Amino acid sequence: MLQMKKIKHQVLNAKQHQREAEIIAEAGKPGTVTIATNMAGRGTDIKLTPESKAAGGLAIVGTERHESRRVDRQLRGRSGRQGDPGSSQFYVSLEDNLMRLFMPERIARIMDRLGLKEGEVISHSMVTNSIERAQKKVEENNFGIRKRLLEYDNVMNSQREVIYKRRRNALHGERLQLDILTMLFDTCDDIVANGKAAENF
Repeated sequence: MLQMKKIKHQVLNAKQHQREAEIIAEAGKPGTVTIATNMAGRGTDIKLTPESKAAGGLAIVGTERHESRRVDRQLRGRSGRQGDPGSSQFYVSLEDNLMRLFMPERIARIMDRLGLKEGEVISHSMVTNSIERAQKKVEENNFGIRKRLLEYDNVMNSQREVIYKRRRNALHGERLQLDILTMLFDTCDDIVANGKAAENF
């Protein structure tokens, strides 16, 4: 889009390690347009020139809202750092994944009833609150996934410890007789349990 409008810009992404410092050094100059992914340029300050400060500082324009509120805050935090002036504005479409998955249908219906046209700006608190709720739901889901993964990992770790303990004993010749007898007992126990289950059918 910027190329079509012939607006000079720089693209900063996580792949451009060599040019990252150079692009960030340019980003604080007046009239500079820098497109950045949410992963690029983190942990680096954009130094503003006096002209940029006088013009209002760094302006952050977000083209969508992220699933995580933390990432949105990080992007907002790039402007107005260490007392510098700055502003941030995020745009979201009702067709974005976050909105399609989590926004109640009634909000879309209300927007239709209000007669809002395609591309018209909606800055109602109801939409903002819906985005916040959607982000909270995604964060809760992600937390649940991480928690479940940790539980599975704990089970795998317990099994690993048992196997490695037996392996270590076998390598050092310790507790061999006891381990073999335990395995024989477990195998016999399984055979008896399976035989009883077959008789019951």
